Amino acid sequence: MRVVLQRVSQASVVVGGEVVGAIDAGYLLLTGIGPDDTEVAVERMAQKIAGLRLFPDARGRFDRSLRDVGGGALVVSQFTLFGDVSKGRRPSFVGAARPEQASPLCDHFAAALRAAGVSRVETGVFGADMQVSLTNDGPVTLWLDEA
Repeated sequence: MRVVLQRVSQASVVVGGEVVGAIDAGYLLLTGIGPDDTEVAVERMAQKIAGLRLFPDARGRFDRSLRDVGGGALVVSQFTLFGDVSKGRRPSFVGAARPEQASPLCDHFAAALRAAGVSRVETGVFGADMQVSLTNDGPVTLWLDEA
């Protein structure tokens, strides 16, 4: 599992001209599922993200988690996180899980974030052509790999 986490002041995802998910302050989570990923791996990632201290305290230090600030999470599936461009000019995506595996694991990831205490969890639409808008706060961006 691979996640690009962006701390945002707002984020939304549009499909077919309609907003299907939106949050105010929180994390935009671009989420890639690999072929070896499991529900357990997804749950570990959700726990990690819910507890990461990336929001400032009164002194401006990263000392508050998404749960602490009552922030939201917008989960957007993105198989291109597994793109391999080591050969040629066209990326290979063989490192990404097949849709029949990835789709339920993305749903499970959103559910695991809720179970980890994230107050608001929104999602995009798996496999859809999505337009994602965000205001990166900080900017704060992390790349997380499930190990």
